[in-house]
Amino acid sequence: MPMYGPNPQGLAVFDSNGHYILMTARSGQPKFASNNRTEGTPEEYKAVVHGSIAHFGRYTVNEADKTITFHIETSTFPNWNGAEQKRPFTLTGDEFKWTTAGSSGGMAEVVLKRAK
Repeated sequence: MPMYGPNPQGLAVFDSNGHYILMTARSGQPKFASNNRTEGTPEEYKAVVHGSIAHFGRYTVNEADKTITFHIETSTFPNWNGAEQKRPFTLTGDEFKWTTAGSSGGMAEVVLKRAK
């Protein structure tokens, strides 16, 4: 089962100046009963943490060894703040794919499709 469910939602933007932002979320997450994000229950907060990740910063690409390095400025997983993460990638047509050490342990595969 994929980390963010069978139909994850997300967006990644890479600009020509080397900046990026990436956000991924499980589709269909339940809404907070209080309708206030600062008044969630422990279960609601857990669902958000388990069901989403976002980070932004700068990126560099090494075409020779087919790697992208994320120079993470800030992440919703604070342990990644200030980290550099080098990831092998493939680019096939409109599909950009890389593998990464997951924020919850193990390995994760990220598959992005170019927006049209």
